[in-house]
Amino acid sequence: MAQPTLKHVGNFDPSTDAAMLRKAMKGLGTDEASIINILANRTSDQRQKISSAFKQEYGKDLAKELKKELSGHFERVVLALLVPTTELLADHVHEAFKGVGTNEDTLVEILCTRNNKEIKELKSVYEHKFDKSLQKSLEKETSGHFRSLLIAMTSGERDEGNIDLELAPKLAERLYQAGEGRDGTDEAEFIRILSSYSYPLLLAVFLAYKKTYDKSLTDAIKSEFVGNLQNGLLAVVSSIKNRPKFYAKCLHDAMEGIGTKDDALIRLVVTRAEIDLGTIKHEYEKKYGKSLESRIKSDTTGDYEKMLVALVDG
Repeated sequence: MAQPTLKHVGNFDPSTDAAMLRKAMKGLGTDEASIINILANRTSDQRQKISSAFKQEYGKDLAKELKKELSGHFERVVLALLVPTTELLADHVHEAFKGVGTNEDTLVEILCTRNNKEIKELKSVYEHKFDKSLQKSLEKETSGHFRSLLIAMTSGERDEGNIDLELAPKLAERLYQAGEGRDGTDEAEFIRILSSYSYPLLLAVFLAYKKTYDKSLTDAIKSEFVGNLQNGLLAVVSSIKNRPKFYAKCLHDAMEGIGTKDDALIRLVVTRAEIDLGTIKHEYEKKYGKSLESRIKSDTTGDYEKMLVALVDG
């Protein structure tokens, strides 16, 4: 059972929270502790209600007012908290297309790990906000088999109702014949199978593959594919096997090496807090031998650190 770190607060009064946030921004200096205490302990839906109450009572946009008062990474995480979750993901997908080159890691993390409902909501928000379809953006900004994978993953047409596990050995054989069982690789068949069938059926396929060929599908993908397509296929398999463990790795990757990938760190903490961040924390500690909180503390500072830790602690 997925454990969130952030749950719906009872006795919630958006008007009182709006007044407290206004007070935190008035006068000399800003009361960052109050901002953290309120926003890190309200769900996305509750934060939207606070924004509405602030607008109604003070005639001002809460996000714009906070932006005037804050700076740096703390400002970025506060503003991210005020955006509805699906819109925040759509923003990050759009950002991944901007500038020189495309941020393929962001596209893989967001687009290769969602169910039909989540994908349809994301596509709708993306099109409404940016006045173009997600598929058009993918066609323009990506290429080759990687583009085919992302378009397949965002079709929203996975057959989630098919849990006929007797199909698993046949599908495992098709994957073998498309990869290790032939010269060259049939990329399209890997993409078709991993994007078309339900998660329970694919879990059975992964087990059948390992049992029949004495090699995990993960290792087969590593030996058959390279680059962005390999990363995308591995993300699909990993997130189906254990989604919280996959996101734990994403968090680790965001803080590994020189510098922190703050956009990824903020996105993961903010968007998973209400879903499974408690479980992700557990998987992180199990895999990396230290708590997620301690790793965040070693990679971030100041109010930015305090906000992230508040969201992770729950």
